[in-house]
Order: sequence, then structure tokens, then C-alpha cells
Amino acid sequence: MRAMQVTAYDTPLEMREVELPIPGPGEVLVRVETCGMNFGDTLMIKGTYQEKPPLPFTVGMELAGMVEGLGEGVTGLTKGQRVAAYAGVGGLAEYAAIPADICVPIPDEMSAIDAAAFLIAYGTSHVALDYKARMQPGERLLVLGASGGVGLTAVELGKVMGAEVIACARGKDKLEICRVAGADHLIDSETDDIREIVKALGGADVVYDPVGGDQFKAALRACNPEARLLPLGFASGEVPQIPANILLVKNLTVMGLYWGAYAKLDPKVLTDSFRVLFDWYVEGKLKPHVSNVLPLAQANDALDLLRTRQATGKVVVEVQK
Repeated sequence: MRAMQVTAYDTPLEMREVELPIPGPGEVLVRVETCGMNFGDTLMIKGTYQEKPPLPFTVGMELAGMVEGLGEGVTGLTKGQRVAAYAGVGGLAEYAAIPADICVPIPDEMSAIDAAAFLIAYGTSHVALDYKARMQPGERLLVLGASGGVGLTAVELGKVMGAEVIACARGKDKLEICRVAGADHLIDSETDDIREIVKALGGADVVYDPVGGDQFKAALRACNPEARLLPLGFASGEVPQIPANILLVKNLTVMGLYWGAYAKLDPKVLTDSFRVLFDWYVEGKLKPHVSNVLPLAQANDALDLLRTRQATGKVVVEVQK
């Protein structure tokens, strides 16, 4: 089968012919149709991600496809069933052998492209806002990097969950996408003063931040007492140092979230979240925004869209139809 693999760190992916995987005990063989691209994939290629698979390996954290084989002891899934999975690696290949217990059945109403764009982006935002921050209707949510893959889902979910949403993104075109997703207020991170505008709007109760750097510092100083801040990543390249005195004076809480860790730490957190999210999708409350769909051979181009921040919402690679 064909697979796009990392053969050396910080170099382009290489298309290789590799052996078809055989599902082991507790695993299923999935014929991969689509793979959602994530900023974490770019870090894994550089060798700077939290997890570092041995070389060579097939990149691609989330995938969608059809079950074609069952390993020993697998129950609850059948051949021909459509599933999506957060596998961590392996999505940019025509087939993947993955644990059955991480596979989520895809609703009939959901396309393979939407399925590949769904799990990490919506899952991250829902666990962050609901499970971690316990956000309540009527609270004011500030979303940094709001036009990106996870940021846009935070805007959308914020509105579904009853929050007043402030979206911060770079440039008019990206902000317009945030407005369509439901943002109540828009801040241009290139030209606007984040701190002053958020304070003028009444301050932030919850801050959702995949950016870090100066934007986190500005958001921190625009928080209301007892606000919760969620650092989810550092797309700016700068990990902010948090002054404890500000946390103390305002009774603030900073909550780190590495969403993928719950696959081992407490899988029920993810499965409960997916159940809610799929229901909202079927009810028409959620619609993944996919800005680019590229074929497997152009996976490097797909990743470049993330690296250069040209993408809005999700980038999906169509592995095979």
C-alpha cells in the first residue's frame, strides 16, 4: 500500500510502498478514506511533538474510513462499518491497523471529509470548554487563533453552549469566517489592542488559547475575577511565562489541556464528548469548516497550509475514495 512517511526529521514526507498492516488482537484494519491534518502533525515531523515515534513512521493523527478486517477478540464493530479514529499516527496511508476501542462509528449523515475534520478539532474544544472550564451560558468566551482548525470549533461550540463569543484572528477575511461561525465580537490580532477591546466588552470569563505568546499575555490581563484560561498550544512559537501574582489577585485558574492524553488517561472523557458532538452534528448545530481538500500525493502541500497559517478551519487529505 501507499503511505506518506517521515524518513528523517524536519524533511518533506516521502511517498513509499509499505506492507499492508495485519490487525493484531483488539485491533481493526481500516481502509482509510480521509485524514485530517493538524498542527501537531507538523511538530511530529520536526521531532518536537510530545510523542516521538521511531523512524520511519506514517504521519496523520486522525482518520476516517471503513472497517475491512477484525483482529482477535474485537466485538462491537463489523466489517463494512464506517468509523473515525484519533490514532495519533498512521492516517496518511491507504490502510491502518488501529485499536478497536478508539474507533467511533460515523453517523450516516456525516461525510468522510467531515468525519476526518471532526474528532480532534471539535473534541478538543468541547473537552476544554465543557469538561475543563465548565463554561456556563451567558459567560464571555475569548477565542484566540479563532479562524484555525480548533479555534473555529471553539467559536461554534461557544455559541451552541450559550456563551458570548469574542473571536480574535488575523485579517478581515479570517474574521469574516469567525463571524459566520457565530462570533458576537471580532478582534483583528494584527491591528487591534486585544486587552483594551476585551476589557471594554466586559472582560473574559473563559480564554481559549492555541496561540500563546503576546496574545496570551494580553488575554490574561483582560480576564474577569475567577476566569479560566486554557492554553492548548503555542502556534506563535512562544510559551508564555505566567505571572503568579495576577492569578492570585484575580483568583484566576490556568488549565492545561493535552486532549490526546485522555485516550489513555480516561477514555470515557472522549467517548462522552463524542456522543454529545455527534448528536449536535446530526441535529444540524455543528458544521465542520474545511478550507482545503488535497489528494494523498499532495500531503506536503496540505501541511504547508498549516505551517504558513493559510488554512481556515480544517485541511483534509483524501487518501482514497
